[in-house]
Amino acid sequence: MTARSLPSNRRDSLARQILEVGGRWGAHAALVIGIVAIFLPLVLTLYISFFDETLVTFPPRGYTLNWYARIPEEFGKPIWTSLRIAVVAVFFALLVGVPAGIGLSRYRFPGRGLISTLLLAPLTVPGIAMGLGIYVFAIWVQLSFGMRLAGSLGLMILAHLLITLPWVVRLCLASLTNHDRSTEDAAASLGASPLMVIWRVTLPAMVPGIVAGGLFAFIVSFENLEMTIFLINPGTNTLPNAVLQHLTYSTDPLIAAVAVIQMAIVGAALLLLDRLVRLDQVAS
Repeated sequence: MTARSLPSNRRDSLARQILEVGGRWGAHAALVIGIVAIFLPLVLTLYISFFDETLVTFPPRGYTLNWYARIPEEFGKPIWTSLRIAVVAVFFALLVGVPAGIGLSRYRFPGRGLISTLLLAPLTVPGIAMGLGIYVFAIWVQLSFGMRLAGSLGLMILAHLLITLPWVVRLCLASLTNHDRSTEDAAASLGASPLMVIWRVTLPAMVPGIVAGGLFAFIVSFENLEMTIFLINPGTNTLPNAVLQHLTYSTDPLIAAVAVIQMAIVGAALLLLDRLVRLDQVAS
């Protein structure tokens, strides 16, 4: 019996079954490929970090933990610098982003759309273009007013504030999207002042967005390279840039060990986010 001799409803049912089975297999295959593409480089990096050789060769002649012992000496200062910049940038991003999220979500005023666009614009600008622009601006300020900004830690923090603030604002706005404003109206009708309403009702509802925004902003700042590379000086080096500089003259497993530590820090931030507010709650 051929497909043409089957009734049309049988043919349609057979086609749906084929598409359904093919779709399931395709989805499973895509899932497996995605998992392999994500985790295979991580596993290989972890494996290479234990090689007891200066040059990465397969199979290695032995294994060692000496590369991890060298991290504090070789990369301790850049790690500390990256942590300081990220923490301070996140602090100011929360200080500005949380009130901005409340204002953009709760109030209508002239220029609201422009302010929203400006706050979120850094997400659309390539990091290299932003870093170059900030560097040129710092040189102009130095030549025009004698203020030395280029290469300073303060300029680095301000630059990282630009790339972390949009995450805080977006996630704070998202946390207020499904929040029932009737609770705020009820608090106000009971005599609570606007500041008390924000403190007792609005901010507790924003906790998932605030925590998520802060942690995502920390990750973005800690891992940033393309913008930071224009703003560092020889005495102030961040971890991503130190790794890049090390790779210019060596490809030993020390870089793999540093990458493992960096992944551990980022993974700890994501785990903390999941434990505090749940990733599915942030996504919704």
